[in-house]
Amino acid sequence: MGSPVGWVEDEAARAEALKRVIAVVNEKGGVGKTSITGNLAGQAASAGYRVLVVDLNRQANLAQDLGYRHKPEVDDEGAGLLTAIMTGQPMTPVKGIRENLDVIPGGTQLENLTGVMLTRIQNHGETAFLSLAKVLAQTATEYDLVIIDCPPENTILDDLALGAARWVLIPTKSDDGGVEGMRLVAQRFVKARKINPSIGLLGVVLFATGTTSTQIHAQVREKVAAAFGGQSPMFQTLIRHSERVAVDSRKGRLAHELEQAAKDQPQWWQALREGKRIERISPTAASVSSDYQALAVEVLSVLAAAEQEAAV
Repeated sequence: MGSPVGWVEDEAARAEALKRVIAVVNEKGGVGKTSITGNLAGQAASAGYRVLVVDLNRQANLAQDLGYRHKPEVDDEGAGLLTAIMTGQPMTPVKGIRENLDVIPGGTQLENLTGVMLTRIQNHGETAFLSLAKVLAQTATEYDLVIIDCPPENTILDDLALGAARWVLIPTKSDDGGVEGMRLVAQRFVKARKINPSIGLLGVVLFATGTTSTQIHAQVREKVAAAFGGQSPMFQTLIRHSERVAVDSRKGRLAHELEQAAKDQPQWWQALREGKRIERISPTAASVSSDYQALAVEVLSVLAAAEQEAAV
């Protein structure tokens, strides 16, 4: 049986099409994958980059962060992504989630994708993990940046993302669970290179940490270096912890949008005087927003430098 119609089979053409695809992955849950995906995409889009986000997570928390959860005209709960991988037909992004930002939604339909992949692995071996790459290559050239939000504790779907990614970005917390999840990704990264030799490590991002915890940061950097053969590919940018911003973000606004809303809200005394009950937005949104902005600048700078070096 031949390949599904429309799949990009030529390896060189596929690598060129996917040269700005980033997989955000850590096998541990709760380390900031979705928050970093959404905010990195939002920051890049607000700077004028055309951005596509692929939600490979059945929990689809990205739909909450971007505000399209349970909107039937947008949220197909992963059905379109599943169909594209099964048939080889081009993906159909949902346009205009934000200006310059489109999405391939995830959700509960992706539960069926694991079974599909198990069958393909039996029939085609490890090359089955190129299934997403072959479909995504048809769409990725329309964008300046493609970011894949990967699920926790699902090695099959993580391997599917690694098969499609040019770059891997690993968020982690400073606790042992996050670092262990990162170490497991490092092992899968080596495996992925057998079928996707273009893949490279973009870096590790320390998430939900205190800016003054320098000793802890140094310890994490040592663990990152140990996991990646003596190198310490940690971004300088840290994403600081704010529980209030994390809760507010799950209501459909990214950190920079919360920052603007905090600026626009009336002073507490003014609302009190007028008898208004409004939900206050924490001013710490500005600090978290600045972290994501700095991360976006750092990520885009690393990409540009790598591409410039490859062109020489």
